[in-house]
Amino acid sequence: MGSVIMHNVVSVDGFIADKNDGVGPLHDWYFSGDTQLTETGAGAGDGDGDGGYDHSEGGGGFKLSRVSAAYVQSVWDSIGVIVMGRHQFDLVNGWEGRPPAGDHVVVVSHRPKPEGWHPGAPYHFVDGVKAAIEKAQELVGDRVVAVSAGEAGGQILAAGLVDEVAMDVVPVVFGSGKRFFGSFDGQQLLEDPHVVIQGNRVLHLRFRVRRQ
Repeated sequence: MGSVIMHNVVSVDGFIADKNDGVGPLHDWYFSGDTQLTETGAGAGDGDGDGGYDHSEGGGGFKLSRVSAAYVQSVWDSIGVIVMGRHQFDLVNGWEGRPPAGDHVVVVSHRPKPEGWHPGAPYHFVDGVKAAIEKAQELVGDRVVAVSAGEAGGQILAAGLVDEVAMDVVPVVFGSGKRFFGSFDGQQLLEDPHVVIQGNRVLHLRFRVRRQ
């Protein structure tokens, strides 16, 4: 089975967005370098005459520092399935059926896929976090299951289903907002970080989850 990695960009005080879902400067480092990032998701860049879905939202793609680009590209290349919560899906409209990395997306949701929404997209709507990870493991093979942080990610961690926590830490303090671990209020020990990479205005960290 593939490793389950909970991953997100985060402020130094642990927030992935403000209370209105704004990310402020959290994603600035994606556009502060000169090295292009290549999207690897199903349908990325194949387009329908429109050049494909623009995940960068700016038309120029992602351009990172050389150090960050090498790290992020290796992460994206390893992903087979993305697991995301319904709130994130609704915010980005599921990237119009084109994930930036991986071949499938599993959406944790009590509601079904919107009627008529990109019927051919490799998206799977699953009720409950345990069922979502089971579905992701069916699809992923030996690649990585990438879990988006937030409420769904925190629930998956609480269920003991996360193998690693990966953070791209940006030097900004939000003070309040949407927490990396959602409403998770338990205690979970992590191992010392096995990845520590300093980029331009971002620190890439990865921790394996310590099993009790």
